[in-house]
Amino acid sequence: MRSMTLVIERVKRSSKQAGKSSRGEEATGDARRDRWRKHRIARRKEFVEAALRALDTHGPDLGMEDVAAEAGVTKPVLYRHFDDKADLYVALGQRGTEILFERLIPAINAELAPVPRIRMALDAFFTVIEEHPNLYRLLAHGRPEKPVSSDVVAEDKELIATALTALLGDYMRMFNMDSGAAEPWAHGIVGMVQNTGEWWLDRRSMSRDAVVEYLTQIIWAAIDGLTRQNGVVIDPNLPLEANKVVQLGRTSESLEETS
Repeated sequence: MRSMTLVIERVKRSSKQAGKSSRGEEATGDARRDRWRKHRIARRKEFVEAALRALDTHGPDLGMEDVAAEAGVTKPVLYRHFDDKADLYVALGQRGTEILFERLIPAINAELAPVPRIRMALDAFFTVIEEHPNLYRLLAHGRPEKPVSSDVVAEDKELIATALTALLGDYMRMFNMDSGAAEPWAHGIVGMVQNTGEWWLDRRSMSRDAVVEYLTQIIWAAIDGLTRQNGVVIDPNLPLEANKVVQLGRTSESLEETS
């Protein structure tokens, strides 16, 4: 699937960045050198987690000095693992994707009735952006001085929309409906959820539960309306006979396979 290919490409890019910041070291069969390489990769991950904490304190305009202070090291130590702020930005994007997919994919694939399944997937997304609002703002709007190699938010939107297209298409074919609508429908849903998420982060005029429930009702109304037009009536609170799933591996699992 194209969605799986994009995930693997993202992971490979991140792995290359990590390798580059580790003086280009690769597995050599030399036990000592390989242990050192693993240590440097582990340290880089520790610094990414420190950057996430610094984001909570300083917001999307954080500097490398803020990350170094949070990690308890000097800036020169940090620059041994990241070439520059753009390199750190890519690593944060990779971590953000992992966090999102760890929550979102199990929710989308939950063996639940249609409406609870939609609600659970939406709640997963909104929980992530609520817990990491500055990370989302940085990836969606912040740009380091140097251009980065990928647009994380745009790529994640494409990944999710592609996977959702396959999921909707499977269900539409199961009900003998024209599955041609699956792709524009999927992109429309993803765009609506993202735009609503950005609005919600800025306004916070209602609770997370409320915005999730409103979106659940809107999405289900669209599904119910379309299926009824085709003579199909679905009970929103009864699991469907066939539980179609998104065939999209989590980034962390792909990383283990490709590292």
